[in-house]
Formats: sequence, structure tokens, C-alpha cells
Amino acid sequence: MELGWVFERVQDTMVPRLRSAVDQLPASIRDVVGYHFGWCDELGRPAHGRSGKLIRPALTLLSARAVGASEERAVDAAVAVELVHNFSLLHDDVMDGALTRRHRQTVWWQFGMPTAILAGDALLALALEVLAPVPGSVHTLCEAVRELVYGQSLDISFEQRDDVTLEESLAMSGGKTATLLRCACELGAVHGGGAPAQVLALKRFGWHLGVAFQLVDDLLGIWGDPEMTGKPTLADLRAGKKTVPVVAALAAGGGHSRRLAALYLRPDPLDEDELATVAELVEQAGGRAWAQLEADRQVRAALSCLTAADPIPAVYQALVDLAALVTRRDG
Repeated sequence: MELGWVFERVQDTMVPRLRSAVDQLPASIRDVVGYHFGWCDELGRPAHGRSGKLIRPALTLLSARAVGASEERAVDAAVAVELVHNFSLLHDDVMDGALTRRHRQTVWWQFGMPTAILAGDALLALALEVLAPVPGSVHTLCEAVRELVYGQSLDISFEQRDDVTLEESLAMSGGKTATLLRCACELGAVHGGGAPAQVLALKRFGWHLGVAFQLVDDLLGIWGDPEMTGKPTLADLRAGKKTVPVVAALAAGGGHSRRLAALYLRPDPLDEDELATVAELVEQAGGRAWAQLEADRQVRAALSCLTAADPIPAVYQALVDLAALVTRRDG
């Protein structure tokens, strides 16, 4: 099963259902959400922008296929997961003060903070409505949202702290990202009628893959190419984030670590040259290498769980390929 075919299936089966769900929103919010997804411009005119990577719905549909069902059985679950993911993005951009996403202005910057918050709220409510016919699935999704909120709250609190540990930083990665990938795989396997052991193994696969995904995101947040990520260079450092590479470098000890702490933890804002120096110090102190090694370890753990799920062979290879795509991406 080719990965390109998988994403074509996501486009053919999930995206139309996603757009149909969004069409239920009031016109004022619907156009804002359409702008966020790249379906229209700021004036509501049709556009063909990027609607995101669609990694989570791909995992949901593949997890259903992995346990022997057609992806159609998990389409509503995939829609709900994608709606929750974008709810989190809309609110994250407000909290982070991010000006760009997917190579265009963020919703809050284009339409204002109140509108962005309301649009995010609408997507969360819509996700629950989509899954309402399956009460157990609603509980699973709500549990993921609760953990996602916890992860985001940790991320925000870290900006005001100088004593963040690696354990806490990894917990934040789990909450912000891994919990929703775990949920995507669990819902796909459940909707596909998987056996309890398969559901549990795919759930664990999604969790470890999600941690790896966030670690790669942390690396891209410092060293990613803006042309690929759609975000400014050194974005996470500019925002004062305590992401895993930064925390690993601060915890490493030695001269580079001490210089990093003296510069990055001071209360005064950093200029562009100082931000570049911080990135160099994070790398020299070993933070970049540590995060990459941990991402690789998490991928190995994910693939071990995937094997335990005993998926259909063609789907197994597609999920292995998707894991590689997620952890070796440029943006």
C-alpha cells in the first residue's frame, strides 16, 4: 500500500466529510475556518491553500484498515480528530502570538483574537457532534482533549520557569502531540472492530509516534527551513520556549550549557544575533543530538508496538512508511 495512495484516500474520503461538517457552522465562522484550512482567502473567495499534513486522519483510517476493516468505517473518527487538531492550532497561535501558519497569516492576526478563539471553540464542538452517535468514542476524544490542554498549559508555564526538567519537557510533548496521535489510532482501531489487544497495541504505537513527532517539531522550531515549515526561523527560541532540545542542552552541564543559560534565561529580550547564538549553543551543548536520538528511540518503540498489533501486512508497511515520513520531515 503506497503512502501516496493513502493520502489520496484521506483526501477522497475524509476531506469531503470534513468540509460538509464545517459547512454546518454559521457563515461568519465558516469562512474563518475555511481560511484556516486554506479553502478560501480572507474575503471568503475560493482558494487552494494547504489544509495541513493530514497525518492524524491518515493514522485513523490506516488503523481501521490494520484490523481488517474498510477505512469508511473510521471516516467520522478521522474527521473528529482533524477538527480537534485544528481547534488546538487556532488556540495555540493565539497563545503563542504566532503570525504565520501554512505560509499565510494566522487566523487571529488576520481576523482578531476573539474570532480565532470562537473558531477554535466551534471546531471542538463540531468534533464532539460528529462522534455523538458513538458515545464511547466521545469519551476517548474528550480524554485526549483534556490531556492536550494539560500539555499546552505546561508549555506556557515553562516560558516563565528556569528549572524545567527533561522529564517535564517530555511530558509536555506527550500532552501536546502524542495524546492526539494515540487517540487517532485508538479510534481507528475501535471503529474498525479491532480486538482489545490490537486496539491497545495501536494506541501505544500512536503514543510513541506522537512523542517522536513532537521532538522533530521541536527541532524544526529551531533549525527548520521557513520555506518548508511556514514559520519564521528560530520561531521557538524567539517565543522563549523550553522545548526538549533547549532543556536537554541546559541540563547537559559544561561551558556551552552555562553560556546558554546565561543568555537564554535572562529576562531581557534577545536580538536576532543573540537568537542565532542561542541556537548554536543548544547544538554545541548536545541538545539537538539528544532530541534526535530520543526521537529515534521513540520511533523504534512505536514500531515494536505496531508489530504487536499484528496488522494486515500491506497496512503495516504503510504505517512504517508514515512513521518515517513523520520523523524525517522538513516541515
